[in-house]
Amino acid sequence: MARSNRPVSRRQAWWLLASALAASLPLIPQIPTWLVFAAGCAFALRAALTWRQWHLPPRWLLVLLVIAGTVGVFLQYRTIMGRTPGIALLVVFLALKLLELRAARDAVATALLCYFLVLGQFLFTQTIPTALLAALTIVVTTATLLAAADDRPHPQLQLRRSGLMLAQALPFMLLMFLLFPRVEGPLWGLPQDRFSAVSGLSDSMSPGSIAQLSQSDAIAFRVQFKGDVPPQSQLYWRGPVMPAFDGRSWRVTKKRGTYSKVPYKEIGTPVDYELTLEPHGQFWLFALELPGTLPPESSLTSDYQPVARQAVRNRMRYTQRAWPDASAGIDESPSILEEALALPANGNPRTRAIGAGWRAQHGDDSAAILAAAENLFLQQLLIYTLNPPLMGADMVDDFLFDSKRGFCEHFAAAFVYVLRSAGVPARVVAGYQGGEVNPVDGYLVVRQYDAHAWTEAWIAGRGWVRIDPTAISAPSRINSNFAAAVPAGETLPFLARGDLAWLKELRNRLDAVTNGWNQWVLGYNPQRQRDLLASLGLKEPDWRSMTAALSVLCGGVLLGLTAWILRNRLRVDPALAAWRRFTARMAKRGIAWRPWEGPLDFAERAATYAPDRAATYAPDRAGSIREIAGLYARLRYGPAPDATDLKLLKAKIAAFTP
Repeated sequence: MARSNRPVSRRQAWWLLASALAASLPLIPQIPTWLVFAAGCAFALRAALTWRQWHLPPRWLLVLLVIAGTVGVFLQYRTIMGRTPGIALLVVFLALKLLELRAARDAVATALLCYFLVLGQFLFTQTIPTALLAALTIVVTTATLLAAADDRPHPQLQLRRSGLMLAQALPFMLLMFLLFPRVEGPLWGLPQDRFSAVSGLSDSMSPGSIAQLSQSDAIAFRVQFKGDVPPQSQLYWRGPVMPAFDGRSWRVTKKRGTYSKVPYKEIGTPVDYELTLEPHGQFWLFALELPGTLPPESSLTSDYQPVARQAVRNRMRYTQRAWPDASAGIDESPSILEEALALPANGNPRTRAIGAGWRAQHGDDSAAILAAAENLFLQQLLIYTLNPPLMGADMVDDFLFDSKRGFCEHFAAAFVYVLRSAGVPARVVAGYQGGEVNPVDGYLVVRQYDAHAWTEAWIAGRGWVRIDPTAISAPSRINSNFAAAVPAGETLPFLARGDLAWLKELRNRLDAVTNGWNQWVLGYNPQRQRDLLASLGLKEPDWRSMTAALSVLCGGVLLGLTAWILRNRLRVDPALAAWRRFTARMAKRGIAWRPWEGPLDFAERAATYAPDRAATYAPDRAGSIREIAGLYARLRYGPAPDATDLKLLKAKIAAFTP
C-alpha cells in the first residue's frame, strides 16, 4: 500500500483533533454562534468515532454538510468573500475534514487547514497573547504532522521534536522579518471588511459625548519626548476643531483650505517628540499645540488641525515638533471669523443677555470681554462632574445658572456661547489633555479618559488664544490629572484609580511590554526598516542589496545549522555505543554484526553459532545474547526509551563473556 494511502491511526486522529481545537478555539468570538455549536458537535463526533472506533460517516452525507455550511455562511454574511466569511468557511471545512480522516494525506490536509486558521487569528487581533497562543498552536500542529508520518513516539517526544524544528527555523524567520522588503498596511486588507470598529473622539460634540469617553481606559496614543516632558498644564493635544453650533451639538465643518506647512511664526523653545497613534477611524491627527511640523502624507487645515490624507485605520507613528509659544491666526480671514460668531436665532436668553451687556460695556475690547467671561465662570462656582444632569433646550442657561454641574464639554460649549453672544469669535477645540508617564519605558500614555474640550477665542493683535474654562472651576484637572478633579464618590475608570499602587505598577510593566511589541514588531514599517539598514551600513538599500544581504545571512545561518547537526551526529547514542562494544566482543569470537542486520536477527544467529559446526553456545549464553539484543532493540527503536533499561543493558554487556 502506498504511504499516502496508509489508514489514519487512532493516535493520529487524536493529534489532529487536538490541533483543530487549538486552532479553532481562539476564533470563537469572531464566528457566529450557530457555527460554534456546529463545529463543536463535529469535534465531539470525531472524538466519539476515535474512542469507540466507529465507522466514518458516508461521503454523501459529508458533501451535504459542506453545502449546508457554505450556504449558512453566505446567509450569515451575504457573501463568502472577505476576512470573516473566509475564516468561517475554513472552520466549516476543518470540522468536516475531521469526519473523513481515512488516509495519511487527509491528515496532512487537516494540519494545513490548522495552519491557515492560525494565520486567520492575526486578521482580527495582533496582541502578544494572540502571538503566544498562535505559537503554541503551531508547535502542536507541527507535532501532528510528525505524528502523521510516525505516530509511535510518545506525545512528549513529538512535542519536543516539533519545538526543536521550529527553533531551527526561527533564525530564518527573524532574517525574513528584518530584511524582506516591507509594505505599507496589512497584506490581508480587503476593501469591504478590513476596517474594524474603533473608538475615540468623533466629528461632533454634544452634552455627555466626551463624558462617555471618560469611562474608557483604552489608549489613544503614546508619546516619547526627545527631552524633558513638558508640565501637565501644557499638554494640550489638539484634535478636531468645531466651529458650527446648531443649538445642541458642535460640529466640524468643511475646511476652506489646507496648508502644506505651518502658516505662523515659530517662537520660543520647540518641543520635539514621537507620537504613536492608535487607529480611530477619522482623518485627524493629534499634535501638541501648536504643531510646528507635519507628518508625512498630511496637511494642516485652516483651523490649524493636522489631518491625514486617509482615515487612520492602522496604528500610525510620526515625529513632530511643537511651538507652545507660537501665535496663529493674527490675520485671520473674515469668513472664518464670521463662522466663529454664528449662533442659532433663539435660545439661552440669559446667556445672550449677559453677552450683550458686555458688548455694550466694553465695545470691541475682546480682552476685556474675555476677562469678564472668566470672572463669570469663577463666580458661578461651577462643579466638574462625570454625571451631569440632563439639560433642557436652553442647555447653556441650564448649566451656568441652574444645575451648575457639567463635564469639560459643558464648560467649553458655554464659554464659546457667551463669548459669541458678546461679539467675540470663539470655537470649541476637542482633543486630549495631559497623560501619564510610564516609568518603565518613559513613554507618556494618553488614554481615552484624558479626552478634553477647551475654547479658542480670537483676540485682535494676538490671534487665536486658548482658554480652558474647565481650569477656572477645576484647576486640578489641568495641573494634576483627570481623577484628581472628579468629586469623591464618583465612579472612575479602573486604571484611573490611584488607590491600587500594585495594580498601577503591574499595568505600567504590561503596558511597556505591549508598547515594545507595537513599536518593534507591529510597527516595523518601511521607514523603520530603512533606519535599521542604515545603521547596518546600507544607506540607501534597494532590492538588489537587500536580496544579497538576505542571501548571505540565510546562507550563514544554514551553514551554522549544518555544522550543529553534524556535530550532534558525531555524538553516538549511548545504547548504540554499548551495542557496538558488545558486537565487537562477539566479532573476536568469529561472529561479526552486519550493519544491515537487525539486533534480534543477529541474536538468533549468534545464539546458534558453532565455530567448529559441532557445538553451540551454552543455553545461558544464548539467553544472555537474546536478552541483550532485546534491551538494545527496545532502547533504540521503542517509543519511550527508559534510563533504567540503558543501565541494565550496560550491566548485561559488562557481565557477558562469550
